[in-house]
Amino acid sequence: MMRILFSLALVLGTAGAASAEFTTVVDAERFRDLITDKVLTRPLIRLKVSPSGQIEGTGAAIAVQGNWNWRNGFFCRDLSWGERDLGYNCQEVRVNGSRIRFTSDKGNGDYADFSLKPN
Repeated sequence: MMRILFSLALVLGTAGAASAEFTTVVDAERFRDLITDKVLTRPLIRLKVSPSGQIEGTGAAIAVQGNWNWRNGFFCRDLSWGERDLGYNCQEVRVNGSRIRFTSDKGNGDYADFSLKPN
């Protein structure tokens, strides 16, 4: 089911603007500035990514939780969705205004765009 939700998020995310409009986030401080007091949203998904390294929220009304750290220029997260362990993945982060894009596999995989909304 998580693969279905993640696939849905990726399909919906690819309908966004071209990558050229996004700038890469290269350090943890910039990332923390972006997510502080914000909620990441997209259809069926609402996540709070805390500056201290926690992730919590919902995906298709199922609890999402995990942890993240910043490693070698990438957002690295360990995540679970309900009872499913989604594993560890390091992702490239890009931003365009109030939109944030996460691209799996250190920028070499699929991407999903989220809106950054005030908490």
